[in-house]
Amino acid sequence: MRVALDATYCVDPHPSGIAVYSRELLAGLASSYPGDEFLHCYRAKQLRRSGRPSGPNVSRRLLLPGLPIWFPAFKADLFHALNQRVDVRPAKKVVATFHDLFVMTGNYSSAAFQERFTAQARQAAQNSDLVITVSQFTAGQVASLLNVEPARIRVIPHGVRMPMPREPAFREQTPHETGREKLILFVGALQVRKNIARLVQAFEAMSLNTTWRLVLAGSPTGFGADEILQRIERSRCRNRVEVTGYVSQSALERLYERASIFAFPSLDEGFGMPVLEAMARGIPVVTSNRSALPEVAGNAAILVNPESPEEITDALTRLTADPQLRGTLAGLGRLRAETYPWQQAVDTSYSVYRELLG
Repeated sequence: MRVALDATYCVDPHPSGIAVYSRELLAGLASSYPGDEFLHCYRAKQLRRSGRPSGPNVSRRLLLPGLPIWFPAFKADLFHALNQRVDVRPAKKVVATFHDLFVMTGNYSSAAFQERFTAQARQAAQNSDLVITVSQFTAGQVASLLNVEPARIRVIPHGVRMPMPREPAFREQTPHETGREKLILFVGALQVRKNIARLVQAFEAMSLNTTWRLVLAGSPTGFGADEILQRIERSRCRNRVEVTGYVSQSALERLYERASIFAFPSLDEGFGMPVLEAMARGIPVVTSNRSALPEVAGNAAILVNPESPEEITDALTRLTADPQLRGTLAGLGRLRAETYPWQQAVDTSYSVYRELLG
């Protein structure tokens, strides 16, 4: 079959979750199904920045959003929108992946962006024959907020790559003895939705008599970032809170190797890829008991009310004081991460294409 996919989001010098998803799906489909043809479609600016086709069954096409005009010879059996945007129906069958709808449900963006996002999400839902969501939580939101009947929804979770070679299992020793440090790590953009101000407040409460440090790794340009940075500057533990800015993948891997605890008390996530990435690297996780995070973490993390700094403090304190608990959660996390291979997402997405095309 001939499948067109919106590859726009994989052209990003600072890839986030959607860029990672796009890259994994595009590469996985091309390599796993060599008998099919895949058209990687880009908007004009991204087409100029995109690389060479990744295989003999891949070609590039120009995608013109909002207009029923497509690059010549675009004809495809099916179009897959990888980030909940389908301005027109460019093929007889259309699939759209919805990652989250938090813009519609919380005060996490400007009013103008919320209005534009909501319109695009509704249009994508209407223009799609089937909708892929990355969690049961997001599936419920797509059904309730966009009036998509459950029969049109397929849940296909994101994946994670296990480090190779795998690190030694987390032993019941001090962070120094295992090569890890007294370091609590957060990964993600500095924005209101990520709940960083409460994480800093919780760290202050648990760190009065400790030498543990907090590292916040992510771009400081998200919605509400200025207020977050001001809160960090006012912290009485400022000398033990590090704001790295965006870090490369290699630098991030070094942080994962050093960290003894991963803290991700986000207010709203459609999936929560950083949780799996930390688990895959043997780091015990503290995360939220809401949105899609309990679904992803399962029994392999400490779940807290993200609006309660006291609960976050208690969880961090328990982990800093108990190396055996850290070791137990690290082992459970690895097992949990192994159940989310990217190849599973690739193959299940392909089965959705076959379902639509009969």
